[in-house]
Amino acid sequence: MPPGPGDGQEPTVVRGRVRAVLAEPNFRLYLAGQGLSLVGTWMQAVAQPWLVLQLSHSGTVLGLSTAALFLPVLLLGPYGGLVADRAHKRRLLFLTQAAFLLLALGLGVLTVTGAVRLWQVFVIALLMGVVNAVDTPTRQTFVPELVGRALIRDAVSVNSVMVSATRAIGPGVAGVVIAVAGAGVCFLVNAASFVAVLASLALMRAGRLRPTPPVAREPGQVREGLRYVRGQMGLWAPLLMLAVVGTLAYEFQVVLPLLAVDDLHGDSRTYGYMTSAMALGAVAGGLAVTLRGRAGVLPLTCAAAGFGLAILAASLVPTLTAELVALPFVGAAGTFFLATVSTTLQMTSQPRFRGRVMALWSVMFMGSTPVGGPVVGAVADVLGARVALGLGALACALATVVGLLVLPRLPPDRRVLPHIVPEEDEPGAGRR
Repeated sequence: MPPGPGDGQEPTVVRGRVRAVLAEPNFRLYLAGQGLSLVGTWMQAVAQPWLVLQLSHSGTVLGLSTAALFLPVLLLGPYGGLVADRAHKRRLLFLTQAAFLLLALGLGVLTVTGAVRLWQVFVIALLMGVVNAVDTPTRQTFVPELVGRALIRDAVSVNSVMVSATRAIGPGVAGVVIAVAGAGVCFLVNAASFVAVLASLALMRAGRLRPTPPVAREPGQVREGLRYVRGQMGLWAPLLMLAVVGTLAYEFQVVLPLLAVDDLHGDSRTYGYMTSAMALGAVAGGLAVTLRGRAGVLPLTCAAAGFGLAILAASLVPTLTAELVALPFVGAAGTFFLATVSTTLQMTSQPRFRGRVMALWSVMFMGSTPVGGPVVGAVADVLGARVALGLGALACALATVVGLLVLPRLPPDRRVLPHIVPEEDEPGAGRR
């Protein structure tokens, strides 16, 4: 079996690969811009559910508001991926990030002036979802253009560490800001943070990018992408596992506020502490992916099992102190699982299909929330937040079973991907 990424590699080799990724000036700019912006994004991710909970006092409505944010991804995701395959990605990112800025600014102004109503939050969430349907696959497929195919896994891993680090900062800051100044200030900070992304895109050196040739317009390209994925076991199996886990296990923006208030009798700061604790673990998970991460169905199956055990523990512990100990393990395992899915899909898919493949990643991860969010919210209303959290452990167990059923159908040398998949490789192991 060829070694997977990180298998048997000395720390000096890993550090050398990370240095090679960070040596790319465009990638450094991307990390800096995204890093600043994501602090604001995580602040809004905490403040928006809190605002909905204040306006509605209902776990079901909270779940529906989260569903509204991701419903467009479910409905439009494949078309967003096709737009990413057809477009010049840096120019498209200018448009999507500017749209996010305006929407966050609008929600912030409505909230700080006291004019905000629940229906307005839903409308803005839907509009953000429409933008996200295009933005997510575009950002995912822009990374290989920054560093080249040989460094995809390492770039995804470093990016995961950055995302996790901002996730550790943003929620904690948001909890304090909400308590002191209100949720609206979080939205305004998020709007300002998108300036950093726009500046980083503007400063990139076009000559150092490795753009994938845009796909020419032809009829039936969405169906073509779906057929391509359907014919590759190495693609549809990870996507199916992600769909199962994404539907019930990643609904933390629904279940954590309810857990903080109803079970642990806390406030917005308690919620912020819990989210930050999970995010600190996510940093560790990102570092683990960078140092020892592998891609393929076998590592993904192990990651799903570990994620399920961490969620199960978090759903059972009785006190806030114990919860703050358990949640970092949830964050680490969740980041490891998500990064493993992303890397597996990026390394397995052909460049001309990559936007459509990663659009399906967004559909299975974020697009599953319109189903899972209301379900988790309703379960929390009826049976309690701990039972709703425990649904995620069940979902991870089901994904683990899917992985175990698929593994025997894969040749041994394709269960763990080699460090670099050749540019035109369509692994035979991926076919039905």
